[in-house]
Amino acid sequence: MVSSNILSNNRTWASIVLVIGGMMWGLYWIPVRFFYDLGLTGPWPGIAMYSVALLGLVPFIWKERGTLALQWRDLVFSGMFTGAAFSLYSISLVYTDVVRSILLFYLTPIWGTILGRVFLGERLNLGRLAGLACGVGGLFVVLGDSGGIPLPQNSGDWMALASGMCWALGTLGLYRTSTISASGQVFAFVAGALILSLVSLTVLPEPVLPTIVQADPLWTLQFVLLSAFYTLPMVFMTIWPATKLSPARVGILLMSEVVVGLASAAAFSGEPFGLRELLGAILIVSAAVLEIVRD
Repeated sequence: MVSSNILSNNRTWASIVLVIGGMMWGLYWIPVRFFYDLGLTGPWPGIAMYSVALLGLVPFIWKERGTLALQWRDLVFSGMFTGAAFSLYSISLVYTDVVRSILLFYLTPIWGTILGRVFLGERLNLGRLAGLACGVGGLFVVLGDSGGIPLPQNSGDWMALASGMCWALGTLGLYRTSTISASGQVFAFVAGALILSLVSLTVLPEPVLPTIVQADPLWTLQFVLLSAFYTLPMVFMTIWPATKLSPARVGILLMSEVVVGLASAAAFSGEPFGLRELLGAILIVSAAVLEIVRD
């Protein structure tokens, strides 16, 4: 009974931390667009932040280098997919609207539920189905228009959709390798994102080397450092809960990003946030609340 209560409490805390981490993700588009305005197009905003974030992780990884070396196969698997999700999502913010990027990524609960059912044997009980219905319903409300359910319309849309699929696969790997430390998983996450972003330079249409516009170097450096060290806590608050919770639950709880992302985009980028967006956000928050109280 005691161990069961402890496990339940761990899941509850992990759920709360993940919701907060998702809210932090909702502001992630701001540094990405800032670097884009400086001339860092395509994957370059992510490359700038990932590089600094990896340097910040070195002291943590160095202490665990022996243990992590023995777990390199699991780290490669989870890092490859979670890193791909991080990279593709960051790039999509450059190529499409913030709202579309966020919401197309959040078809993740569909992929997470499928993976949880196939690989983890999870049951589709009423609580899970209700949360999933609220989440997906909210997405359709926000994305829907008079032309029906919209499909991806540009490369950014497709990248956002692909990032959600990669994230669902990556969280499955995180859940099945929960013995690996959070710092090790975060390192694999950021390193995977950096590697894929560098590889994407060979296939994306922009020049390999960006053209930097005139800017205050000190201010830019400060913003790079601030962005990187905002990214690290945000990623930790995403990765640690993902080792404790199933992929479907992770996908639903991360929808807290949608509310913050939509509101911040409306406030700072001029993207719309009207009645339709409000109703969609309420449905998405309801999905997260249902998932938290289900246990």
